[in-house]
Amino acid sequence: MKHSPLLKTALDAAAKAAEVARGYYQSNLEIQIKEDRTPVTAADVECEQRIREILTGRFPGHGFFGEETGQDKLDAEYLWLVDPIDGTKSFVRQQPFFSTQIALMKAGEIVLGVSSAPMFDELAYAEKGQGALLNGKRCRVSDVQTLDGCSLSTGNLGSLARGGKWQAFGTLVASVDRVRGYGDFYHYHLLASGRIDLVIESDVNILDIAALSLIVEEAGGRFTDLAGAPVGLETSSVLASNGLLHADASGLLQGTSQ
Repeated sequence: MKHSPLLKTALDAAAKAAEVARGYYQSNLEIQIKEDRTPVTAADVECEQRIREILTGRFPGHGFFGEETGQDKLDAEYLWLVDPIDGTKSFVRQQPFFSTQIALMKAGEIVLGVSSAPMFDELAYAEKGQGALLNGKRCRVSDVQTLDGCSLSTGNLGSLARGGKWQAFGTLVASVDRVRGYGDFYHYHLLASGRIDLVIESDVNILDIAALSLIVEEAGGRFTDLAGAPVGLETSSVLASNGLLHADASGLLQGTSQ
């Protein structure tokens, strides 16, 4: 896969963020709580600053939508979407389930995604129409065709339980072969490389999943919200699959499966 200037820039930014995150990891950082009740540390802020310097330094006309350092030029044709440490709660508890997420939208469409998990030594990325790679190798979703052979991973079960789909979710769980909660970036890496077949999440935002949505789709999968709508700036839930299972899983969640 030939790296375009845009992808090379995103990969360089992710590498710098990984360097910063490794330096802070397991250092008992002070935690602050933001207005949305989520934690933030100096590591989050410094990672995003380094990412922003690289992205806007090379493409000053592009917009920037960051988790920690704010937004700029949101009406630009190209808009970078950045979560410097997705999984801060894991990061501060010294669990390795965190990553850097960098995506690029062009005229409202996600065209590039990088997912970097430094403590897992995993780097996944994709460009629109070019396929997806994990640690430099082409990756592809599974060919599992039936729910009774499906491996499902879930996230944010608390918000799912408080929502209106808990009973339907239970029906789906009872229909699959195996259920685990790998969470955050990791179950999407597993999905894109054919190691699991279905992911369900609630209470997410676009910065969490923009890059991952393109990686999964470029690996041959399908990525929507729980209602079946395509990913956009307002997306807050996920139904992601190998594509073959999407209609059946969605049918159970919507209560329309026969």
